[in-house]
This record gives sequence, C-alpha cells and structure tokens, in this order.
Amino acid sequence: MGESHPQRVSIAIELALLLALATLWGASYTFIRIGVATIPPITLIAGRTLIAGLLLLIIMRWRGVRMPADAVTWRRFLFQACLNSVIPWTMVAWGERALDAGLATILNSTAPIFTFFLTIAITRHEAVTSRKLLGVIAGMAGICLIVGVQALSGFGEELTAQIVMVLAAIAYAGAAIFGRSFRDLDPMVPAAGSLLSGAALLIPMSLIAERPWTLQPSASSVLALFALALFSTALAFVIYFRLIQTVGSVGTTAQAYLRVPIGVALGVIFLGEQLSATAWIGLACVVVGVAAMTIPARKSSGPAA
Repeated sequence: MGESHPQRVSIAIELALLLALATLWGASYTFIRIGVATIPPITLIAGRTLIAGLLLLIIMRWRGVRMPADAVTWRRFLFQACLNSVIPWTMVAWGERALDAGLATILNSTAPIFTFFLTIAITRHEAVTSRKLLGVIAGMAGICLIVGVQALSGFGEELTAQIVMVLAAIAYAGAAIFGRSFRDLDPMVPAAGSLLSGAALLIPMSLIAERPWTLQPSASSVLALFALALFSTALAFVIYFRLIQTVGSVGTTAQAYLRVPIGVALGVIFLGEQLSATAWIGLACVVVGVAAMTIPARKSSGPAA
C-alpha cells in the first residue's frame, strides 16, 4: 500500500521547512561576511544571539508560551547554546575572515557526516541505514561537484581557519543530536532559551575582548547583523527545533547540503552566472542525498518476520 494523502502532505511540509532552513542558514554566510567587515566576530555573534533571543521571547509572550523556570532545563539550554551558537557561530565568523566562500561552504557542509558517525558511535538514537549512508556520500559528492575542484586547491593553505570550520561542523552535529532532548517543549522554548543563554556567555566575552563601544560599524554591517538575527537566527531556530522533532537529527543537518545549490541558484538568477555540467550533476547528487536522509522509508505491508 502506498502512503496516505495526509502522510504525503506531512512529508511535503517537512521538506519545505528543510528547504526554508537551508535558505535562511545559507544566507547567513553572506550576512556574516558583510557584518565582520566592520564588526568583530564575538560582538557580531553576541548581537545576533541577543536580538534573536529577545524577539522570540516577545513572540512567546504574545502566544502565551512560558519559559521554564527550573535550573536543570536552563543548564540544558546553556549546553545547547555552546554546541549550536556560541562555539560554531564564532568559529564561522572568524573563519570567514580568512577563507573564501567556496572552501568555507564545503568544510561547513560536513555536519551531516559527523551527525551520522556520532549516531553510530555514541547515541544510536536513530536507525543508521544503508540509505542514510548513501545520502551522506551522495551529498558530499554533490557539494564537491558544485563548488568545483578549484575550491579544493586551497586545502593546504590557511590550515587553522580550515580546522576551525570543521570543528564548527562537529559542534553542529552534536547540537542536532542533543537538541532531541527538547522534543517535549514548544520549538520556540529551546530556541529562545539557548539563544539567551548564548548571549549571556558572549556579551561579557565581547566587552572584554573587543570593546564594542569603540567600534564604528558601517550601515551595511549593522543591517547585516539585524538580518542575521531576525531571519537566519530567530526564524531559522524555530524551524530547526521543529525539524529535529519530526525528521530527526541526521535529516535536519542534511540541510547543510542544500545551502550550496541555493547559493548557485541565486547566482544564476540574480548575477547571470552559468552552471557547468558537473554542477548540474552535483545538484542531482544533493537532491538524492537529502531525500535519502529525510524521507522516511515505506513500511512493508507484509507480515512481520
């Protein structure tokens, strides 16, 4: 028997949300690049987390959703913040000062691979199937084909920045797995809680290390900061925690593969760029990879063994 209509609609909604999350986080690389031109990395990310966390708090109050008051939950928020914002976002902001966009993207897109292997080695909270392994391989192959072999030529240079980007991807993988522990909460609650916890850590670091009151940021950097906070953080985090509950941590991190084809598509539409034949093949690989890791397998209608 095939899937029912409600199930097909549900799958379509989750894939649409996955695409939206990839678009919002894919745009964050551009916002960060513009922002760090005149705003140092820690200050930029501190502003990002604070603005987004406060916005979600206002929306939650309007919706009548309360934040938990117990210390245990807030300690979990703090740990999630370290894995999903404080550590990786600061690393990405710092790394993008030294790396070109192609190399930064390919390094940061490895999060689903680390999620897959962390699941195998430690948590085993999701079924690790051959189809998900195919998805990991196909997705990375697609990224390599889209970005192009020329992007890989920089792997011997700026080693520290490259290692930092990979460590950020590992942190994202851990965050996606740990984020499943919030599945009993409204998605806005862990989003706001982790962002505010991250801001509480980053603001003192910014005040000590970067003295933000001495800065003279450009208007474009300030606008990039607000776009980063409102769209690529507040809205994206609500979608992120929703997807972790529905498609799982491996499936959610699969949106990393979609960031590059989205960037390529925007370049074709708005900048008149041309896609090579290998890039088209790469796009197909990415689609296969994401589908393999996100669309649930059909259940057999036969008797159980």
